[in-house]
Amino acid sequence: MKFKRQRSQEVGVDLTPLIDVVFLLLIFFMVSTTFTRESHLRVDLPEASGEPREASDVRQIDVVINAEGQYILNDRTLVNNRRETLERGVRELAKGSTSMPFIITADARTPHEYVVRAMDVAGRLGFSKLSITTEREAESQ
Repeated sequence: MKFKRQRSQEVGVDLTPLIDVVFLLLIFFMVSTTFTRESHLRVDLPEASGEPREASDVRQIDVVINAEGQYILNDRTLVNNRRETLERGVRELAKGSTSMPFIITADARTPHEYVVRAMDVAGRLGFSKLSITTEREAESQ
């Protein structure tokens, strides 16, 4: 008996449904994605126009931060600019009293990190009278 050979059909994948799925996924991700715009802002810090405060005999903690981030506590330069060193120095000066004024004076070129670090130390130790010094606003003509 002779059997008739069956013709082999070409095996193929129908791509039409696959293309539809790809387009649907593309639309879904385009709609659901939020695009963040990163921009570099130039920030000009404000000047204050208030009257300078009169010097008094009240004990206070003066934290001066130079452009390199070096801390100076009441005219004493700290050995490094780590948070622990600053916190230890402030504790020694405060001697447990957190009611005295805590004044931060930073150079205009000081990285923001060092100013925030000083503010954080003041907050952790419980100081409530925190001040930041500024230059007096230039007189406009």
